[in-house]
Amino acid sequence: MQLFYSPELSSSTLKYTFNREESKHIAKVLRKKEGDKLYITNGKGSLFIAELTLATQSVCQTIILEQKDYPRKDYYLHLAVAPTKMNDRYEWFLEKATEIGIDEITPIICDHSERKVIKPERFQRILQSAMKQSVQYYMPILNPATTLKEFMKQSYKETTTYIAHCDQQHKELLKNAAAPKSNILLLIGPEGDFSTKEITAAIKKKYIPVSLGTTRLRTETAAIVAAHSISFINQ
Repeated sequence: MQLFYSPELSSSTLKYTFNREESKHIAKVLRKKEGDKLYITNGKGSLFIAELTLATQSVCQTIILEQKDYPRKDYYLHLAVAPTKMNDRYEWFLEKATEIGIDEITPIICDHSERKVIKPERFQRILQSAMKQSVQYYMPILNPATTLKEFMKQSYKETTTYIAHCDQQHKELLKNAAAPKSNILLLIGPEGDFSTKEITAAIKKKYIPVSLGTTRLRTETAAIVAAHSISFINQ
């Protein structure tokens, strides 16, 4: 299924016109014609089945034939991950985590962070593309970048909070510690890991220390392992 994305679609939408860029893709690349059906999601759990009434490279118009609503999965995963020094590694994480299934992402700036500026517009495009490619109907939430200190001031009710770090202390594996069908928030630090001060502060805030395995993982790999672990225990 070729999936398109339009966040403004709702149950009251009867007709929809694609922008010029999407229209060119539909008419020239996909070679869609009048009468063909298109599938569009609003990223909020709805799938709209539309019929092309006009198909040109400058404008494609549709009428909405049907709307299907899909419930959210029975768990919620929020990863707060420090931006990586190489931006493409973080972008890879965003893409793959979306394909696996993630609900919310917060870039956190830590004591050892080498990158402290992100490009949210580009990140949003990557999330959108990955959502469409993997045929999902919910767009992950991308929060503004914030410092770890400010992030931990927030309260997450009915959510179990974890911190994955490399410090030598007893830690249970995330896949064993996390319960299925639950709300989970996990902190993952930068290339130099969290500082001892940050780990102590997180534990005081009731973040549970966890391990992602016996090997030392890159930031983006750790985030993917975490997303997959939570997805796996909820299969």
